Amino acid sequence: MHSPAPLPPTNSPSPAPLVSRAPVVPASRRRRQRRKPPSSPSTPDAEQPDALARILRTEAAVSGVSRKAAATRQQSTRLWPRAVLEALDSAVAACRWESALEIFELLRKQHWYEPRSQTYARLLMMLGKCRQPGPATALFQSMLSERLRPTVDVYTALVGAYGHSGLLEEALATIDQMKGATDCNPDVYTFSVLIDCCAKSRRFDLIPAVLDEMSYLGLECNSVIHNAIINGYGKAGMLEEMESALSKMLESGDNVPDIYTMNSIIWAYGNYGRTDEMEKWYNEFELMGVEPDTKTFNIMIKSYGKAGMYDKMMSIFKYMKRRFFSPTAVTFNIVIECFGRAGNIEKMEYYFRLMKIQGVKPNPVTYCSLVNGYSKAGLVDKVPGIIRQTENTDVVLDTPFFNCVISAYAKSGDIKIMEEMLQLMKDKKCKPDKVTYATMIQAYTANGMDEAARLLELEAGGFDKKLLGPVSEVDGK
Repeated sequence: MHSPAPLPPTNSPSPAPLVSRAPVVPASRRRRQRRKPPSSPSTPDAEQPDALARILRTEAAVSGVSRKAAATRQQSTRLWPRAVLEALDSAVAACRWESALEIFELLRKQHWYEPRSQTYARLLMMLGKCRQPGPATALFQSMLSERLRPTVDVYTALVGAYGHSGLLEEALATIDQMKGATDCNPDVYTFSVLIDCCAKSRRFDLIPAVLDEMSYLGLECNSVIHNAIINGYGKAGMLEEMESALSKMLESGDNVPDIYTMNSIIWAYGNYGRTDEMEKWYNEFELMGVEPDTKTFNIMIKSYGKAGMYDKMMSIFKYMKRRFFSPTAVTFNIVIECFGRAGNIEKMEYYFRLMKIQGVKPNPVTYCSLVNGYSKAGLVDKVPGIIRQTENTDVVLDTPFFNCVISAYAKSGDIKIMEEMLQLMKDKKCKPDKVTYATMIQAYTANGMDEAARLLELEAGGFDKKLLGPVSEVDGK
């Protein structure tokens, strides 16, 4: 195994140019002279203020569109096209599905709006990632109402929206609907999405029929489909079936295992504590010519940490550097979480400091792991310091982070601070979820605060009804 050659040394800095004195200009001529604006595009100092101003204007416009979309009374039909489209792109990329749909409704009201199937496909893919089948159904109906003919991409995105939500019957019905449409037969990508959904839902019984349907349509399995099946068996802990699926992939001859295959196999054996097989398959894939990536090493570090094999965990961490793989935030988060779970606070804090020294930016998962580590070690008094650290950064705290903090105070019996954290959570615009309510109700009940538990159960009941809204729309369609 040859390591890549070290990078050549950087060139020594060139000497600074000599400063020449400008010629002296008489006062009378100085008064008549006017400063000309720089005309050359190669003067960055002149361009920076204008470029920054453009960026700020664009960001302000995008923010304004988002606010107008959220305001139900706003009926403007002459908004700036670029601002509306960039606001929509931003919401879709961040998977803020509610905001994205609001902006899309505002987009549809503009006088310059033209329906495009690509826009609907992107929105449907986002709703699939967010597991929102109800809004996906409504969006598809809106597309039909605009007399826009669905494309293969639109149908495929709708298959994913149903399949990722576990509604496989609706996904299969969408495939049948595609076959009945003109020039809209499902392609290999459509079936790869469907099979991936079946595997993630552990409905392996449906996969043979889907493969037969592919064969009937003259479509062959590709590496993406093989990887989806292998990954599905691995996630389900069906390791023998996983190896059998890998054997079929190798026997086909047309599909060569790649890094996704390797990571799925490595993850499956490592996650179930079978580190010997994990190491064996790591070597096998290297012999096949598959090179590991950062994710491969992260999987192995987590597997060794979960098995309590901390020496091997750190040997992989050091091996990454020798192979010129820089540890990422995920790498550090895994190490911090493993040492925190083991109660080794000293090493947990050491790798948190090392993370910042090496310029790797902590994220909410990092801070959540620290809170869990301190909570497990009975050092809840250190949690406020973690919260103060986040206030000095641009890290946006999320619901899982606050759930960790609330859980820490609930376990220590600090009910008042737990309630303060819930209020801080709401102040930070983080919505409580089922975990938040369940943790607090359990803490109230354990401390004999039955009335407080009952009131929170009522609030949680209303929250559940809001969650079940989109699903009921699908069931009742």
